Amino acid sequence: MKPDRHTYNLGLIGNCSYQALIDTRARVQWLCWPRFDSSFIFGGLLDEDKGGTFSVIPDMGIVDSRQYYIKNTNVLCTELETEDGCLKVTDFAPRFENFDRHYRPLMLVRKIEAVHGMPRIRVVCDPRGEYGAMQPQVLSGSSHLRYEGYEQPVRLTTNVSLHYLLNNKSFQLNEPVYLFLTWGVPLEGPIVSTAESFLSKTIAYWQDWVRHCTIGPLWQEAVIRSALTLKLHQFEDTGAITASTTTSLPEHPGSGRNWDYRYCWMRDSYYTLNALSAIGQFEELEKYSNYIENISVNRHLRYNPVYNIVGREDFDERILDLQGYLGNRPVRVGNQAKEHIQNDVYGQMLVSILPLYTDERLSTAGRQRSTDIVMDLLNNIANTMDEPDAGLWELRNMSFRHCYTFQFHWAGASAALKIARHLQDDNMYNYAIKLRDEAARQIERCYKPSLKAYTSSIESDRLDASQLHLITMNYLDPQSPRAQGHLQALEKELRTNEGLFYRYKHEDDFGKPQSTFLICAYWYVEALAAVGRLREASEIFEHLLGFTNHLGLHSEDIDAETGSQWGNFPQTYSHVGLMNAAFKIALKLDKPNFLIEEKPDDKDFKGVRNKENHA
Repeated sequence: MKPDRHTYNLGLIGNCSYQALIDTRARVQWLCWPRFDSSFIFGGLLDEDKGGTFSVIPDMGIVDSRQYYIKNTNVLCTELETEDGCLKVTDFAPRFENFDRHYRPLMLVRKIEAVHGMPRIRVVCDPRGEYGAMQPQVLSGSSHLRYEGYEQPVRLTTNVSLHYLLNNKSFQLNEPVYLFLTWGVPLEGPIVSTAESFLSKTIAYWQDWVRHCTIGPLWQEAVIRSALTLKLHQFEDTGAITASTTTSLPEHPGSGRNWDYRYCWMRDSYYTLNALSAIGQFEELEKYSNYIENISVNRHLRYNPVYNIVGREDFDERILDLQGYLGNRPVRVGNQAKEHIQNDVYGQMLVSILPLYTDERLSTAGRQRSTDIVMDLLNNIANTMDEPDAGLWELRNMSFRHCYTFQFHWAGASAALKIARHLQDDNMYNYAIKLRDEAARQIERCYKPSLKAYTSSIESDRLDASQLHLITMNYLDPQSPRAQGHLQALEKELRTNEGLFYRYKHEDDFGKPQSTFLICAYWYVEALAAVGRLREASEIFEHLLGFTNHLGLHSEDIDAETGSQWGNFPQTYSHVGLMNAAFKIALKLDKPNFLIEEKPDDKDFKGVRNKENHA
């Protein structure tokens, strides 16, 4: 990778009520309130003029900077070296146990202190609303500024002189200063002692949370950071986990592939729940399972592929009049994918609720009430078995009978078999066998002998990285000639020399993809581990870690030539891919562990799993 590659020099903080991104110059570049999918309060990431700012600006300029997390926490420190000294900004969102609940207010706390010397600084807090269209009126109190114009009070409470803040004046940093920015309920209490208490309690909370994660020694630091990042993307009020913190960061410069990822995709549930289960975080797992289940209860005729963080679908995609990240337009909010037909969602949801039945460590409360949901999902699989859809990659103007959709018909029906065993439901059991076998027949229609590979759809000869799942989900016996040939064909077509993977190389609605998709590379690592190529899997995995930023955070896309980060950031899909790949390698070093663990039976066709005798 080239040393001048484009990287998101941003750190993530949050408390499961909100998230913020802070750059290496201690500027809050992204903060949405009151929800993950609300308008930004600070959005300089997408528009330097309309995005507002919350900045710490040394008078003498910044000579150098260093940014890091306090170990095993989501508390972020940014050190700024200046000509007259060095200062440290500690940013965090309070989160800790209080009255048997998680205290997680809409509050950003900033502590600014001198490390050495006596630097002079300015603090600028200039928030916005309605995606930059609203600039609030600023009123001053005794020790706070009020920003009028929001649906709830927004207040900055501080021990910094309000005169300095209002008049953009610099001051000497001869003692620590503290800033509390709040939405709704303001800080009512002493500034210094409250800030220090909240800081120590928040550090203790995160370090205790990490201690309770089941994470082995392999790549432990990377997995811990990924787990902490994943945790911050769970909206605790409902249990939803969003795909990313941001909207409209382009997949590649000028690509037009600028999407809003502050929503919860049903497809992601399978990968996310695998990762949460692997680290033993059952509270998060149960909350997310409940979110999925509540969507099932409240569904209409079809399930959408994506919902907002409260499980609703009333969000339209629209384009904002903003500059865009590095001038990349359009800037979109909302996501048109909610309108797509993506039939893999039914199998995804079945796999997602499976742990409620098979993992005795989880609550049993939801098991019996889920029977109707399971049957409804199986009925949807039956009704859409031969229906073209937009597929995993969300084609906007094309529909095919996608192999990936059939894979999750197969996986969902296989999950329903296990649920039927627990419920002792013969009708469900027999229905699931029928659908699983029909899904397998449809998958086989995607096999092209001339390519020795399964293609993206029945209708095409195009290869697609999502077909790696045929190996990693144990549909194919990983040791069979068919699995080996399939993997080799995907490698030849989609892998780069660095071990990165394109999702596909054919044209879609926006032309040919120009960047690689990071989770596909981690799927590839999982496939290598599954077929026993552990040395290659480990080497490529370690190389992929080099595509994180300075804090170990992954984007969605990587430019194969430069190693640059692109796409929304941080991307939970990428971090979940990292975690699942690390666990797959570790498990293969001990014993295999697949989604649906069965012994191979080549009764029907070489290399393909026939589950009937084992169901």
